[in-house]
Amino acid sequence: MKRTIPLLITALGGIVLIIASFIPFTLDWGEKASIWFDILAGVAFILGGGNLLKVHLRKVSDKQAGFGYSIVTLVAFIVMLYVGLVKWDVPPMEAHPNSSWSGEYRSVDSPFGWLYEYAFKPLTATMFALLAFYVASAAFRAFRAKNIEAILLLGTAFIILLGRTFAGVWMTDWIDPDGPISGLRIENMTVTIMSVFNTAGMRAIMIGIALGIVSTSLKVILGVDRSYLGSKE
Repeated sequence: MKRTIPLLITALGGIVLIIASFIPFTLDWGEKASIWFDILAGVAFILGGGNLLKVHLRKVSDKQAGFGYSIVTLVAFIVMLYVGLVKWDVPPMEAHPNSSWSGEYRSVDSPFGWLYEYAFKPLTATMFALLAFYVASAAFRAFRAKNIEAILLLGTAFIILLGRTFAGVWMTDWIDPDGPISGLRIENMTVTIMSVFNTAGMRAIMIGIALGIVSTSLKVILGVDRSYLGSKE
């Protein structure tokens, strides 16, 4: 029963959400199922926080390699959790001036909002900025003209990069923008590549992703994939 009941609940929830997307009078069923999903997601946040504490406290107690980072993670987690839950020093609303619980905790005037705006956001921006170096490294390896596909990729990327710079526009400025060969201007070629070829490729990728989601969802609903139960089957 410990395995059968979760499988039945998952199958029922998935079927209800699918039916609610195609049959109008079952729309309320889908909304109620979504509410239950929100409740389960809230419980999952609690479990996730508990697991984070368990993993990093174990690293600190065992003094494993890099346990200093675990200390920083635990301190940041506890501080953000405290100021977020108790709404510490939150500016109250005008309608309830004596209650900080009614205030806007995301305001930069509150500790939670200040930490989010001036600590979390800069750290996130830094992480994404570092990804630029990995993208540049991957692009350098991918753009080596070893075959026809790589040559096409390199040529397309070169045109796009030129079309985004003043130098690229200047190189083809001699072509009449209203003439019969205006499409050969770098900026026009860039627009054509992005709106036609890139859009077609993205649509193909999205169709593939959609088919993958459908197949995976069916496997979960039908009980073929039971990995969410912790099973190795």
